[in-house]
Amino acid sequence: MAKSDYLNTNDNAFVAQLQTFKTNIGSYATILGINQPQITAQAADADYYGYVVACQQLIQNGAYQWSDWKKLTRDGGSPPVTGAPLAPVFPPAVPPVAPGVETRFRVLVKQIKANSNYNSSIGNALGIEGSQPVAPDLTTVQPELDATLSGGQVLVGWGWGGHTAYLDMIELMVDRGDGKGFGLLAYDTTPGYTDTTPLPVTPTKWKYKGIYRVGDQRVGLWSNEVSIIVGG
Repeated sequence: MAKSDYLNTNDNAFVAQLQTFKTNIGSYATILGINQPQITAQAADADYYGYVVACQQLIQNGAYQWSDWKKLTRDGGSPPVTGAPLAPVFPPAVPPVAPGVETRFRVLVKQIKANSNYNSSIGNALGIEGSQPVAPDLTTVQPELDATLSGGQVLVGWGWGGHTAYLDMIELMVDRGDGKGFGLLAYDTTPGYTDTTPLPVTPTKWKYKGIYRVGDQRVGLWSNEVSIIVGG
C-alpha cells in the first residue's frame, strides 16, 4: 500500500507538523540547500497558522457552550455552577502572513525531497514522510481521564490516545455531588483541562467523564468516570 500524503488534514496535527519542521530544519538546512530566509518564512507560517487555529477553536468551543446555554435558557433546567459561558481569552497575537501556508510548505518540501542529500531518516525528523494510514474505529475510541488537585483547582488529565489526526475535541462533563448529576464542563481541544470552579467549603466528591467529538458529533465511548474529593 502506498504511503499516505505526508501532510495531515487535521488542523491540530498540521500545526504540530509545521512546528516539528520549524524546530528541526536548522540541523539539516545546509546539506539540503535551505537558506535562512526560507527558514524564517516557514517559521512565521508555522506560528501564525497555529495562532489562527487556536483562535478558531476557542470561538468554536464557545459557540458549542453558548448553544447549550441558549437551549437551557429557553427550555429550562439546572444551570451549571459557573453560570453563563465566558468570553474566550485569545492567545497573544502573532504577526500575520500571506494566505497559502500549505501551498508554500509543499513547495519547500518538494525542493527538499529533490535534493540528493535527502533521505527518509531526515524526512522523519522533519515530519514530512508519509506513513501507512491506520485509521481508528471511531465507534470504539475512548478517552482516558484522571483528576488531580493542584493549587486549589482540579486538573482533568486527558489525551488523544494516539488518534490526534482523526479527532477534533473532547466533551467533558462534571458531577459536583449536588444532586444535579452530570452537566457540561467544557469542550476542550488541548489535552489537560483545568477546572477553575471554586472548591466547596465542605468535603465533596466531584466526578468527571468525557467523550471525543468529530465536528458536531460525539464518537466512540464515554470514558470511565474519575472522582476526587475536594473542599473542606
